[in-house]
Amino acid sequence: MGEYVPGLEGVVAAETEISEVDGQGGRLIYRSGYLIQELEEASFEEVAYLLWNGKLPGSKEVGQLKSQLVAQRAMNPAARAALEGVPGDADPMDALRTALSAQGARPGVPKPSLEDAIAYTAVMPTIIAAFYRQTQGKEWVDPDPKLDHAANFLHMMTGARPDPGRARWLETYLVLLADHGLNASTFTARVIASTGADLCSALVGAVGALKGPAHGGAATAAKRMVETVGGVDKAEQFVIDTLDAHGRLMGFGHRVYRTYDPRARILRDLAKTANPAYYPVAFKVEEVALRELQRRHPERPNATNVDYWSAAVLDAAGFPTDFFTCVFAASRVVGWSAHVLEYMAKDGRILRPASKWTGPQPQEHKARVS
Repeated sequence: MGEYVPGLEGVVAAETEISEVDGQGGRLIYRSGYLIQELEEASFEEVAYLLWNGKLPGSKEVGQLKSQLVAQRAMNPAARAALEGVPGDADPMDALRTALSAQGARPGVPKPSLEDAIAYTAVMPTIIAAFYRQTQGKEWVDPDPKLDHAANFLHMMTGARPDPGRARWLETYLVLLADHGLNASTFTARVIASTGADLCSALVGAVGALKGPAHGGAATAAKRMVETVGGVDKAEQFVIDTLDAHGRLMGFGHRVYRTYDPRARILRDLAKTANPAYYPVAFKVEEVALRELQRRHPERPNATNVDYWSAAVLDAAGFPTDFFTCVFAASRVVGWSAHVLEYMAKDGRILRPASKWTGPQPQEHKARVS
């Protein structure tokens, strides 16, 4: 039996062509060898096609995918009823998980398919936007078939045609977060699919994993942290006081990256113009945090991760803080489904790792005499 590794750190549990996280080099590589920097201007539909099919689409192919996504945006009656029954004070990720499960309720155990991947990707923004409006006491907004994926998401949230700039900010975020190696939620989706379960079951499990604050909730925590600083002039003391008290600075450090997260660099540059009110404080906190973390812990890399600057961009796009993780899920559903389809096509063997027994050895147990 092999050695137990806490957290499966460094354990190779998959072979994949979907994405590669180069922690030492600070690179994120999407399918077919595209560095993430090469795709930051791409549309969400183009990147989804790439991750599902292994190549960037031509104009005809991206047009077909857009049409397929538009056709699958509506919630079915079961999902609508389930969402209407979710309490208004529920965590938005609970609402997403509940409605998505109802959306996928059908007879039998259908084999995961690209058609299902497209359908669930299309409907997730509809669920998220509907629940947001539900919490505000507003009517749901129907999808607009004339709008692309990101713009329609904002339209359903606000009820108004979105500003092209805001739609582009959201689209950039969706592209950057679409996949990221064998993270906890992606691994969860693979494990569930390996049992022969349907794609919806795998995605619902992935949503549950992403809800955990150690995985999907860091952008929310980062924004709330920056909001407590109180201004640029107070940023340095805030960071020092937090570290002196052994507190945690949200948005710094990563299990894989040993350098600045390449996605964070793109979002930081975008946040400078997208969110000028938020950016100066966030930038100063980052500057001091990187300096202090290096000084105090030179043995442990603690560079900025994607969550830190995701908060600024999602805020600029108009999303409430407690919905950040849902938007993350609306992006990562592409990667989750791509991994499921890849695993079932290449291997499909049920994932069943070993465990190390730490209990007592068997011994003869004599019956108690009353």
